[in-house]
Amino acid sequence: MKQTANKFTNLLDVANRFPDDKSCREFLEFSRWGTKPVCPHCGSVRKIYRINDGKLFKCADCRKQFTVRVGTIFEDSALPLQKWFMAVYLITAHKKGISSVQLGKDIGVTQKSAWFMLHRIRYAVRTKPSKPLNGIVEADETYVGGKPRKGTLRNPSESGLGNKRGRGTTKTPVFGMVERGGRVSAQAVTNVGKKTLQGIMKKEISRDAIIMTDEWNAYNDLEETFDSHEVVNHESREYVRGDVHTNTIEGFWAILKRSIVGIYHHVSPKHLDRYVDECEYRWNNRDMKDPDRFGKMLTVCQGRMTYKTLIAK
Repeated sequence: MKQTANKFTNLLDVANRFPDDKSCREFLEFSRWGTKPVCPHCGSVRKIYRINDGKLFKCADCRKQFTVRVGTIFEDSALPLQKWFMAVYLITAHKKGISSVQLGKDIGVTQKSAWFMLHRIRYAVRTKPSKPLNGIVEADETYVGGKPRKGTLRNPSESGLGNKRGRGTTKTPVFGMVERGGRVSAQAVTNVGKKTLQGIMKKEISRDAIIMTDEWNAYNDLEETFDSHEVVNHESREYVRGDVHTNTIEGFWAILKRSIVGIYHHVSPKHLDRYVDECEYRWNNRDMKDPDRFGKMLTVCQGRMTYKTLIAK
């Protein structure tokens, strides 16, 4: 199953590999459970019956019936799994993502349905680190959306994508940390004050880490918590000093902003975190081939998001 799944390189191959609901269903079962189904209601693996030509399962312990979709982002969706698989492939293979308008055209659904599908996929690929970031860790904040503060110059290093020091603007702050050569963790925040940023860093970074930041005063005194703290002074146009720089996290910001500006055009503060999660997933799995990134996403597809929850104020 796994070897066969890795033999596609484009959307046509995906359609040929998963030509019907049965092939999709079998692959999703393998991705979720391996060779032994697990009851999503009670967690039992003791004895699961297959009924209705394998489309339905029944647990011998809790006596409840379920399909492979139950407990996943695909639950209660009227769309065939083949279209879901195409959507998963497109959002994970495209470096900057895909818009709901384009996805709707590509797989033959409405823009509204495509928008809901994409948000369900983003919900599934949340990749907050399961273990602390370590080694050399770069930390930085950026600003997304909105308009710059009146009279404030744009930072040339941001390529016209917004004011780097966007404090006082209608932009939404996003804070990120990246382990050099490793994972990134980013999230929207309510402010970029010392208490907020350092609180996140203490939760997600090992105390043995070497921290690299710019001169923003929210990063003051980090050497008291972590092994050491190095600073580059962007205000004085210092961007690299030997191994001291924040270029890795700046590279992640560039991909995130080009995704938003070039593909999505506008992202509301309410949904921003999910777009950050999407970009984070692709970054953290950047060394994988497209089929492997696709397959990994299907192993983490647990969890439901209803449309009512998505649009709630």
